[in-house]
Amino acid sequence: MFRPLGDRVLVKRTPELSITKGGIIIPETYKEKPMEGTVESIGEEVKRVKVGERVLYAKYSGVDIKLREGNYLIVVENDILGVIEADKKNDQRRNP
Repeated sequence: MFRPLGDRVLVKRTPELSITKGGIIIPETYKEKPMEGTVESIGEEVKRVKVGERVLYAKYSGVDIKLREGNYLIVVENDILGVIEADKKNDQRRNP
């Protein structure tokens, strides 16, 4: 696995949807890169996010890399806009 240095964060992008809820197929050329992902690894200077958290990051931030496990993004911690918290009412893992 890859370990980022300093204040860098390795994020696995959330997969893009090719079909909308209404059934409309979105062509590859019109898709936007997702701005959401899961933190896979962090550098030693990262203070505000943890491995496993879902985050929202700035649209044009980071560097795309490809590892054996898939496609990832390396972002500076300051480019992370926030942590997406699970909805406790609808989270089946917490409320069986």
